[in-house]
Amino acid sequence: MEPKQWYMEYKIHKNRPGLLGDIASLLGMLEVNILTINGVEDRTRGMLLQTDDEEKIELLGKMLRKVENITVNTLRPPRLTDILAVRHGRYIERDSDDRKTFRFTRDELGLLVDFLGELFKREGNQTIGLRGMPRVGKTESIIAGSVCSNKRWAFVSSTLLRQTVRSQLSDEEMNPNNVFIIDGIVSTIRSNEKHYALLQELMAMPSTKVIEHPDIFVRESQFDYDLFDCIIELRNTPDEEISYENFTTAGLSDEF
Repeated sequence: MEPKQWYMEYKIHKNRPGLLGDIASLLGMLEVNILTINGVEDRTRGMLLQTDDEEKIELLGKMLRKVENITVNTLRPPRLTDILAVRHGRYIERDSDDRKTFRFTRDELGLLVDFLGELFKREGNQTIGLRGMPRVGKTESIIAGSVCSNKRWAFVSSTLLRQTVRSQLSDEEMNPNNVFIIDGIVSTIRSNEKHYALLQELMAMPSTKVIEHPDIFVRESQFDYDLFDCIIELRNTPDEEISYENFTTAGLSDEF
């Protein structure tokens, strides 16, 4: 049987000396390998484990439930958010109502770039929305995530340096393995028919598309929110409002 990874997370009620050593010794006796370990949030520890015997994981869970100083919160095959929580020592915030919406602040750009990099490594078709106010780091994070995933990126529309509205891409740029960066405002409000035809072709490709300002993109096109596999929100501060009050179909403030 091929080795599988598991994510274990437990809450510490009494952090007595030797507690981690006891748990590590138990894992060692079961021949369950610890790949990564880190503190995650307040008095919570996460571990990325590996074993080729699922029964050992079941046994581990039963045994740890008898340890009074801890409570096992999670013992499951790892999700991407679990791996990043152990790697960075903090959880990615998710919307309580819409579980496919993830929230970051500017001081978490390293975590965001790592998250995007892992998403970009996935094969096949996926569309990611990225909300945020001007100059918060949206485009820069996408480019850095592309570098982390060893993927090339192609600007379809952008305002990073100057307004970019592409009507065609080269054969090399049209590679489905690339990450396509789309500004939802430019592509729907400031574009032309040739650009929109290119956009339609790209949206049908089995590739990764990242759309900045997804709400405007949905409002001004025939696409809906079902298009998005996940939506990321990036703010300068946790309480910053992402506002589109200055957006109109006739024109947009130059700062956007």
